Amino acid sequence: MSDLQNAVPPAAGSAPEPRTWDFMETLFVALIAYGVHIVAAQLILTVILSIPSAMNGLSSDQIDVLWKQQNWQSAGNVAAAPAVIAVLWIAIRKAGRGFTEYLALNWPSPRETMIAFGIMVVVYFFEGLLTDLLVGTYQSNTTAYAVGGGAGGLLLMLVVGCIVAPVLEELIVRGFIFRGWSQTFLGPIGAIVLTSILWSMVHPYDWLGRLDVFLTGLALGYFRWRWNSTWLAVIMHSTYNTVIFFSIGPYV
Repeated sequence: MSDLQNAVPPAAGSAPEPRTWDFMETLFVALIAYGVHIVAAQLILTVILSIPSAMNGLSSDQIDVLWKQQNWQSAGNVAAAPAVIAVLWIAIRKAGRGFTEYLALNWPSPRETMIAFGIMVVVYFFEGLLTDLLVGTYQSNTTAYAVGGGAGGLLLMLVVGCIVAPVLEELIVRGFIFRGWSQTFLGPIGAIVLTSILWSMVHPYDWLGRLDVFLTGLALGYFRWRWNSTWLAVIMHSTYNTVIFFSIGPYV
């Protein structure tokens, strides 16, 4: 019986050997996830705004105005989030790894959270000091931020900016990309720096805004590396965005 069992070949559908995606593979998957999110959000928004019953007979010009409103764009971003998760999940499963293990979805301890919070406070005030040294008192181009949909639109914008965006960005940048790049020639330090540069470049800000994003990315990358927790980076990212959200206003 044992000879017969030894003669049976391995199952054709056996799991792949666990591996980590290399530098270019990691970048390729991340770009796919980013592109899928943009396309899915716009497609979902197009479908929503194409439903006659939902638009109540609005003209094409009126629908175009709705399309540009922040709350509708936010709704599309929320609805497209599962598509991004699906891209990462497929890539990680193809590598033969577990989703939570590959992305370091480990919950931080209270002590780690408090230390990270203290570091983020230092980073926040350092960015403000650096801004004053470089350009003096920074003035925004607008005195108010327009949000369509009243209180409901403002709440949706808050959910996207302070919950959905931090989760998706950290899963991709500090979770997936850091995992791949930190195990290449870059090493953990190089991966932290390069992911921070990449992360700052995808934000549509001026050079000063991107500098702030880069510095914040260095701190978030350190949290991911030091405590092996992408959730810690998510928490700090969400906290930072919430502070910014309530400090830049007013909203109309």
